[in-house]
Amino acid sequence: MTAAPAWTLLVVCAAVTASVPVQRNDPETQEHCGYESCPPIKDGMINVHLVPHTHDDVGWLKTVDQYFFGQNNIQKAGVQYILDTVVEELQHDPKKRFIYVETAFFWKWWNRQDDSHRHQVRKLVQQGRLEFIGGGWSMNDEAVTHYQSTIDQMTWGLRRLNDTFGKCGRPRVGWQIDPFGHSREMASIFAQMGYDGLFFGRLDYQDKMNRLSSKTAEMVWQASDNLGKDAELFTHALYNHYSPPPGFCFDVLCDDEPIIDDKHSPDYNVDNRVTQFIQFAKLQASFYNSKHIIMTMGEDFHYQEAHMWFKNLDKLIRYVNLRQANGSNINLLYSTPSCYLKAVNDAKLSWTTKQDDFFPYASDSHAYWTGYYTSRPTIKYFERLGNNYLQVCKQLYALTDLGPEDQVDLNALREAMGVMQHHDAITGTEKQKVAFDYARILSRGIAECNIITNTAVNKLVPLRKEYPTPVWENCLKLNVSQCAPSEESKNFVVTVYNPLAQVISPYIRFPVTGSSYKVQDAKGNSLPTQLVPIPEPVQNIPGRMSQATQELVFRAVNLKPLGFQSYFVSQVKSEESNTYISDESNASGNFGHKTYYYTTNRRGVLKTLTTHGVKFQVAQAYGYYEGAVGDNEEAINRSSGAYIFRPKSSTPKIMPNRSQFKTFKGPLVSERHEVINDWLSQVVRIYTDEQHTEVEWLVGPLPIKDGVGKEVIVKYMSELSSKGKFYTDSNGRELLERTRNARPTWHLKLEEPVAGNYYPITSRILLRDTDKKLELAVLTDRAQGGSSLKDGELELMLHRRLLHDDAFGVGEALNETAFGKGLVARGKHYLVGGPSGNVLTVYERQLAQEKLLTPWLLFSRADKYSFESWSKTYRMEFDGVKMPLPANVHLLTLEPWKGRSLLVRLEHILEKGEDPKLSKSVTVSLKNLFAPFEIVSARETMLGANEWKKDSSRLQWKTESNSIDRHEDTHQGSLNHAEDILSVTLEPMQIRTFVVEVKYAGK
Repeated sequence: MTAAPAWTLLVVCAAVTASVPVQRNDPETQEHCGYESCPPIKDGMINVHLVPHTHDDVGWLKTVDQYFFGQNNIQKAGVQYILDTVVEELQHDPKKRFIYVETAFFWKWWNRQDDSHRHQVRKLVQQGRLEFIGGGWSMNDEAVTHYQSTIDQMTWGLRRLNDTFGKCGRPRVGWQIDPFGHSREMASIFAQMGYDGLFFGRLDYQDKMNRLSSKTAEMVWQASDNLGKDAELFTHALYNHYSPPPGFCFDVLCDDEPIIDDKHSPDYNVDNRVTQFIQFAKLQASFYNSKHIIMTMGEDFHYQEAHMWFKNLDKLIRYVNLRQANGSNINLLYSTPSCYLKAVNDAKLSWTTKQDDFFPYASDSHAYWTGYYTSRPTIKYFERLGNNYLQVCKQLYALTDLGPEDQVDLNALREAMGVMQHHDAITGTEKQKVAFDYARILSRGIAECNIITNTAVNKLVPLRKEYPTPVWENCLKLNVSQCAPSEESKNFVVTVYNPLAQVISPYIRFPVTGSSYKVQDAKGNSLPTQLVPIPEPVQNIPGRMSQATQELVFRAVNLKPLGFQSYFVSQVKSEESNTYISDESNASGNFGHKTYYYTTNRRGVLKTLTTHGVKFQVAQAYGYYEGAVGDNEEAINRSSGAYIFRPKSSTPKIMPNRSQFKTFKGPLVSERHEVINDWLSQVVRIYTDEQHTEVEWLVGPLPIKDGVGKEVIVKYMSELSSKGKFYTDSNGRELLERTRNARPTWHLKLEEPVAGNYYPITSRILLRDTDKKLELAVLTDRAQGGSSLKDGELELMLHRRLLHDDAFGVGEALNETAFGKGLVARGKHYLVGGPSGNVLTVYERQLAQEKLLTPWLLFSRADKYSFESWSKTYRMEFDGVKMPLPANVHLLTLEPWKGRSLLVRLEHILEKGEDPKLSKSVTVSLKNLFAPFEIVSARETMLGANEWKKDSSRLQWKTESNSIDRHEDTHQGSLNHAEDILSVTLEPMQIRTFVVEVKYAGK
C-alpha cells in the first residue's frame, strides 16, 4: 500500500485430482522445492537473506484490472509485466529467487499463458526458485475481516495453487507485510493451516522500538487460549517495513544510484556502496538474535523491469561477498522468507512468547490507524452480506448436487469475496472510484450466485418435472426497506433458507404497499402478522426507490437446519387477514415484553433494563468527534482521514436528548422510532420472546457546510463498574481483554487518549462487572471501531465523513457521497445484558452466529397463483440435515470441492470455561448428518484444505520456558467407511476440516 512511514527510517538510523491436496510429478523435472531448495549458508558469518519481492495491492489507488493491465497513470503499476519479466530473469540463473503472494493476480496472469510458458513456470516452482508465500486470494486485512471470510479467501487461493503446482505450490510462511496491525486470530489461522511462520511489516512504533532494543522482534505467538500448541506460530517483525535498505532500491520506480563497477568511470561507486550496505546489515543484525537477517528487496509493484533489480543485486552480492577475503563477516545470498525461517530454526535458539495482538497500530504519537475500523461503513456491510450469500450458495450447491457447469457462477462470488478481504478493500482505505469497482465486483459475484440459488431451489421445489420453475429474486436492499417483488405483487412467495445447522425461529420482515395481508405456511396455516410503519427518515433516504410505507412482520417458527420453508403471502381484505396494525403512542412507560423490558422517564428516555430477573441502569447517547485538521508535515499536525482517527478534541459533541419519538406495539414486536436531528435517527426494537434489544441506527447525510469533518459515535452507558477493562472479539472468534490506556507488553505513552484506546470490533464488545456479576455486550452487523473510554460505557463509531486526507497514500478525503448527497449508512446493534455467566455468554455466541448468517429470503412473484394452486405445484419445505447439530457446534463450511467430493468444516463455537457443559468436547457423526446425501468416506486436512493432516509436520520452536512449541496432532489419520470412525470430536474453539466423498440419494 504505502511506503514505510518516517519513523521506520529513524529506527534504521538507530495433475491428479484437484479435489484434495495433490503432489505433482513432472517426468522432466525433479521436485526440489521448499526447504530442500534453500541455498547454502556460511557458518560463523552474518547471512543476509536477500528476498526479491513485489507487493501488489489487489486494488487501492487503481482498480484490480487497472493494476493488472497497467492502465491509469496515477501510479505506474502493471502486474502482468512484473510476472512476465521476473519469470524471464529467473530462467537465466538458478541462484536467483523470487516470491509471489497475491493469488488473485497470479491466477489472472496464469490464465493468459500458453502451455510453453506454463511449463517454464512449473519448472521454476518445482525447483524452489519461484516460491508462493501467503497464498491467499489477497493479502487480507486483519482488523475488520471476519474469520469465516478469511478462511474462505485463504482456502480459495491455496486451492488454485495446490491444483496447479501440488506440494511445491504450498506456502509455508504467512506474509502480512502491509495490513495495519495484526490479529491473534489470523496467527491462529495460519498455524492451523500448517504454516511454520509469519512475517509482517507494521507494528506500533513504541512496540517496535521496544522489541528492537530488547531483541524480541522475533517471537513465538501463542495465538489461542484454547487450542494450545496447534495455534502457536513463529512470528517476525520486519526491520525496515517491507522496503529495501535506504539507497538500495534498484527498481525503475526508484531514483537510487545503481552499482557502477567500471573502475574507469568517474562515477565508480562499488567501494562506497558496499561499505554503506555492510554498515546497514551490521546495524540490523544488532537487533536480532541469530546470525541471520532478512532484507526485503522490493516494494509496491516493483520488478516491472526485473532485469534492473537482478542486475544490481548480482553486483551487490558479488562485491559484498568479496570483502570476506579482507575479514568481513557479511554473507549475501538470494533467499526467501521460508529459507530464512529454516535457517533461524536450525540455530535452535530460545524465543520469547506473545499472547495478545498488535492492535491498535500507531506509526507515530498522533497517527493511530483506528479510523479504518469504521471507514466506508456501507461497503463493510455489503461485504458481510456477500459472505452470508456465499455460504448460502455453497450450501445449496452441495445439497442439490449441481453439476460442474455451475462452478463458474459460484467461483465468481468466491473470488469477489476474496478480493473484498484485501487490506485496502474492506478497510475503506481505497480511492472512491476503486470502492465503486469493489462494489461492482461483489455485485457481479452475487448476481452470478443467484443463478446457483435459482437452479438449486428449482431442483427441489417442483413436485413434478414438467411443472414450470419459479423465478427467485434477491432483495439486497432490505436494509433500506426496498424490495420490488413484495411491493409490486399482490401474491408472492417468500422462501426462507436457514444457513445454520440448528433450528431457529427468526422474525421475517419486508416492505409492502397494501394494508392487509395473509401469510400461510406449507400446511396452509395462517400465521400471525404485524404491520409496522417504516420511519420517515428511512423513506427519505436518497436513492431509495420504493413507495412502501410499512413493513410486514411474521415469525418463521422452527426453521429447519440447512433447510427452507416457503410462505405464501397474499394481499387480502381486512376481514380475511390475521394482520395486527401496530398501536401508536408517544407516551412513556414500559417498553418490551414480560421478561425483557425497559422503563422510561417522563420524557420517554430509556432508563433501566430488566432482563433475566435483574434490573440495571442503561442509557444511550449519540455524538460526534470533529476530525482534526493539519498539513500532515509533522506528527502534531496530522489530519483525521481514511486510515487515521484523530479527533480535534477528546470530548465528543453529544446530541441533546430531546429526540422526537413514537412507540409502536403489537404481538410480535415493539418499536420506538426516534428522530434525533435531520441526519440522525434510530429504531429501538424488541421482538416477543427475544432477550436482546435491536438498535437500528440511521446516520447521514452528514452536514459539512460548516467545513468540519464528523465522526459519529454512539455510547451505551450503564452502572457497571468495569475497572478500566473491556473485551473485544478477535475477527469474530475468541475474546481479548483490553485495558484502557495500557498495552500488555510495554509501558504505553499515550498522546491520543481516544484514538489510542480504539480497537477493531468485528462482532462484539462487552463490559463485565465482577462485583455485581453483570455484563453488557453490543454485537454489530459489520466491523466498527470501538472502546470503553469510561467505566460502564461502550462506545462504537458508526460513520465518518472527513474533508482532509491523512497523507498515508490514498490522496483524497474520506468524503463519500451518493445520489448527489452525503452517504447515508444504516445498520444494527444488538444489545445484550444481564447476569454474567454461562447463560449470557452462550446466548451472545449463538446470537453472533445467527446475525452473521441470517436466514436468506428468496422472493417469487405469484400473482397467477393461489395458495392452493402453488402448494399443489411446488414443495414448500426442505430439510438439509437429518438432525440439528449440538448448540455448541457450527457448520462453518459446506461446499462443492471437486468431482464427487465436498469440503466440510465443523467448529466448536465456545471457549474453555464459558459454560459448564457446552464448553466441553463434543462429538458429531458425519455419516448421519446430511439428508440429501450419505458421506461414504472422509479425510481430514489442515484448515486450508491443501494438505492432509496426517502428512503435516511443522517446524519446532523452543521458547524461554524450554517447552517445545510444536503442533501436536491429536486427531491424526484419515477417516474411513466405518460408521464409528465417521465421528468427529471437537474441543473448545477447534475447527476441523474434511474432504468427504458422498453418495446422493437415488444415485
